[in-house]
Amino acid sequence: MTRSGRDVMWAEALAMLARTERLQREAFQPSAIGWEPPIDVLETETDLLVVVALPGVKREDMEIVVGHGELTVRGTRRWPGLERPARVHRIELPHGRFERRLPLPPGAYTLLGQEYTDGCLLITLQRLD
Repeated sequence: MTRSGRDVMWAEALAMLARTERLQREAFQPSAIGWEPPIDVLETETDLLVVVALPGVKREDMEIVVGHGELTVRGTRRWPGLERPARVHRIELPHGRFERRLPLPPGAYTLLGQEYTDGCLLITLQRLD
């Protein structure tokens, strides 16, 4: 491979890394009410499934509200308790208050279930009409 070919490949690899880093930053957007966790929304014939990425958040530190045509998930990611002083080298995970509001598709919904495993909250909303 020629030097110019390696340079092109290296430039493409660096551009891909920059895009990946930008997407990661965008996934945890800060807002006026805290940071917003990323979500996935899937729809079945009868239900709406919402997956909220909340690694490190305890179930008792989050709240789910369904009403007025939207789903709201809010809570707090707390700093880990350290038994000794520590010097910070990098902080990429957002901490503190979070809130994510999701406008729901037209119709009435009720909270059918919620499951929290592997750092993800799975919310099942049942369509009532």
